[in-house]
Amino acid sequence: MGLKRRQRVEPEFSLAAMIDVIFLLLMFFMLTSKFVTPNALNLTLPSSTATTMASPNFAVSIDKAGAFYLDRTQTPEANLENAIAARMKAMNKEPQDVTVTVVAEKGVPIENVVFVLDIANRLKVKTILATDPKAEPTTK
Repeated sequence: MGLKRRQRVEPEFSLAAMIDVIFLLLMFFMLTSKFVTPNALNLTLPSSTATTMASPNFAVSIDKAGAFYLDRTQTPEANLENAIAARMKAMNKEPQDVTVTVVAEKGVPIENVVFVLDIANRLKVKTILATDPKAEPTTK
């Protein structure tokens, strides 16, 4: 008597269809999502409601005339990076432990603020942009 052995069928799962569905869903959500862009017309600077999270080690101030001050000492724009690096070296702190407060007078061109932030980025120090708190509405 010749009995045939049953051949065991191994289940297989093809990922190709699932990858196609995931790709189509990804494309659908990418094409239908609304891209959020900040509205630059509604900016109100330099007032803010944020509070200071770190204690600053020193401050870099900029006045309307474009003069830079490192802790009340006027510093030429060309020497500002060297002066900040020398101040950090004198403090004997690692760059990630140093916090610089950028104080810009209202009406200062944003290029001057970005210049100071760029220096801080190159030196790998944290920065805080100082702003005036928004006035609380008074009720009578």
